[in-house]
Amino acid sequence: MSVNPEILPYRALGRVLTADGYQLTASLRLTGSLRYPGLHRSGKHVSFSGPFTLVLSGGGLKGLAHIGVLRALEERGLVPSLVVGTSMGSLVAAAWATGMPIGEMTERGLRVKRRDIFQVAHVDMALKRMQSPAVYRREPLDNLIQSLAGDRTFEDLDRPLLVNTVELNSGAQVLWGLPGLRKVRVADAVFASCALPGILPPREIQGRHYVDGAVIENLPVQIAAVQRTSVVLAVDVGGSGALRAEVQEAGFAATYLRGYEIVMQTLMETRLREWRHPTLVLVHPRVEHMSLFAFGHNRELIDEGYRATAGVLDSLGDQMEGGIYPKKRVEVRVDRSRCIGCGMCAMHSPAVFRMADDQRAEVIAPVQTWSPLDGAYVRNCPTYAISVRLAPPGV
Repeated sequence: MSVNPEILPYRALGRVLTADGYQLTASLRLTGSLRYPGLHRSGKHVSFSGPFTLVLSGGGLKGLAHIGVLRALEERGLVPSLVVGTSMGSLVAAAWATGMPIGEMTERGLRVKRRDIFQVAHVDMALKRMQSPAVYRREPLDNLIQSLAGDRTFEDLDRPLLVNTVELNSGAQVLWGLPGLRKVRVADAVFASCALPGILPPREIQGRHYVDGAVIENLPVQIAAVQRTSVVLAVDVGGSGALRAEVQEAGFAATYLRGYEIVMQTLMETRLREWRHPTLVLVHPRVEHMSLFAFGHNRELIDEGYRATAGVLDSLGDQMEGGIYPKKRVEVRVDRSRCIGCGMCAMHSPAVFRMADDQRAEVIAPVQTWSPLDGAYVRNCPTYAISVRLAPPGV
């Protein structure tokens, strides 16, 4: 099936990533891969006007896409002055910070299997039942992280790294690697950042217990904003934009993880809604259709991280003056025959929609300038009455 990304039909059931890495909600379920000509312009050198910070989100095994992100940056001669990571993003970032070559990182990523991370804590579950610290044992992930970071502290790293965690009892966000927080083992901080509550046990560091930083901020761009960099390049693989099928039939873990995805997406959109400075380049690899623990897609994930990052970097213009990029002009439409007058679109986006006299939604300003963060109202319309298309040139 071929899909023209310039024209998106009405029924919003998935997402299309256009040739420049920009996401639009599409209206039909995509059954095959989409090919967009001109995506990669081989050999093009991209440079920012100063140091930049790279932020790698959590997203379970989907975080393998970050390896492809690093390869796209390396090919373009782009070296971040700082990398900030959450959960799986922190694991990939830690490997980079130790100086591991991208080729070796890729080889190791391709070999990762479920047993390398998840082994059910049968004894704890049998003896402690609801008092068990987690569903899975700590040892497999501990061994994996140890093989990457060894016993290094943040002071021993070749490159600057921040690891995002949350102190379980106080709820405080703690970013290991900041001044005063550099004498701990990188492996402990990374395990804590990967410790999804209830799934993996908390990690004790200096007498306190820490869990996944995604509980508060899956894409930790706020700390990057105060690091005096001119650009923040953030890669989000934890988004929940694609529809799932029959999650409720897949057991409590799948239901819990799906809820976690939705929370991460909502928190990110809320935090970034008023973003102005510094310039934020937001990359969304097309991995929404996969669950957090979708094993067996390692090559696809790494390749998609590369493809999405290369597409965005090679499409950026020279003029970026604050806000979120890449930007695209789109035209918003409402199919009034589908609209039921619930008012949800006008409630969430009063600058775009209003309720007409017949209590059906109408668009106030059809042509909008979108960043990759915009357009949640399309997928949230209960009758799929809202659609978007790329605005004609000159509009």
